[in-house]
Amino acid sequence: MKKETQIVTLGRDKKWTKGVINPPVVRASTMVFETMEEMRFASKNKANGEMFYGRRGGPTHFAFQAAIAELEGGVGTALYPSGSAAISNSLMSFLKAGDHLLMVDSAYEPTRALCDSLLAGFGIETTYYDPMIGAGIKDLIQDNTKVLFLESPGSITMEIQDVPTLSKIAHEHGLVVMLDNTWASPINSRPFEMGVDISIQAATKYIVGHSDVMMGTATSNETHWEQLRENSYLMGQCTSPDDVYLASRGLRTLGVRMAQHEKNALQVANWLATRPEVDHIRHPAFESCPGHEFFKRDFSAANGLFSFVLKEGSSKALTALVENMHHFKMGFSWGGFESLILSVSGIDKIRTVTEWDSSMPLIRVHIGLESPDDLIADLEAGFERFNAVLAK
Repeated sequence: MKKETQIVTLGRDKKWTKGVINPPVVRASTMVFETMEEMRFASKNKANGEMFYGRRGGPTHFAFQAAIAELEGGVGTALYPSGSAAISNSLMSFLKAGDHLLMVDSAYEPTRALCDSLLAGFGIETTYYDPMIGAGIKDLIQDNTKVLFLESPGSITMEIQDVPTLSKIAHEHGLVVMLDNTWASPINSRPFEMGVDISIQAATKYIVGHSDVMMGTATSNETHWEQLRENSYLMGQCTSPDDVYLASRGLRTLGVRMAQHEKNALQVANWLATRPEVDHIRHPAFESCPGHEFFKRDFSAANGLFSFVLKEGSSKALTALVENMHHFKMGFSWGGFESLILSVSGIDKIRTVTEWDSSMPLIRVHIGLESPDDLIADLEAGFERFNAVLAK
């Protein structure tokens, strides 16, 4: 079955939906039982889709979890109130005091902050590694290394990692491999076929797709599913059925939205590549993006998020570029229907292994569902303001 068909049909088992096209919202905290036999049965099967207690979920949750797990290729999906919560709970489900974590240097900034503060306080040591390290990762594995964490493409700077090679080496040393797979969404890569053990999504982004829900998912293979599920439950993780309903509804249009995001973004990126102000494009589909060869091998398509690097630019010029846009707005998320733009500074301060030339400014854009012609006109006007400030 093709992914476009899967996202329409998955998670619609009648045991959850009762024949309704969209799984209905079932709000519940307490389930009551008429007999001890009923209660014992629910308790015995509470991890397998039997309603037991609200924090374990209900039909709305179970339908969505089944859909995400099958799309990503895993056996089970845990839900969290944000993407960051999915990352932190996945890590804390498999790490304890005295353990060592290998974290990609290009990780989402809150992930780095988690490692440097909370995990460090728990006695968990983190070593950051170059996202392009490939087989060299073996030299960083210690006797107490337990988890290898990947993010591909990397946050902001978009490096694509050699996930199969990294996973193979990690498994040779008994490590759990986790991947922040948000950029690909559940439909543009096959993480478990590449050796990933736990695939994490900020469902806030493309799964929800409308910038109105915070949610995270972590999908696991069979080996690690029980530990992830039960430890996340012990840490109190749960999500609102209303939010899950919106995520489930957003999932149904994921294929057409992603295709349009990709088409629009490529048109804008190709135009940006012609601009004299631009040094290079950091879009995985471009040869100028580190790891482009892995993108061609491991991804079926792209999306709307990429970055571009300018040859020069002062703080005032960059401000002039990103302010007063008609269609692009400044915002820290992405994955919704709207276009966003950010001037990113201080990359060198959130990297400890890879070098970054801070004299070359980076702009990150998320290309939404507007007309690419209008977005290009918006950027062109921004470059006029940018150049006018530089010329003073």
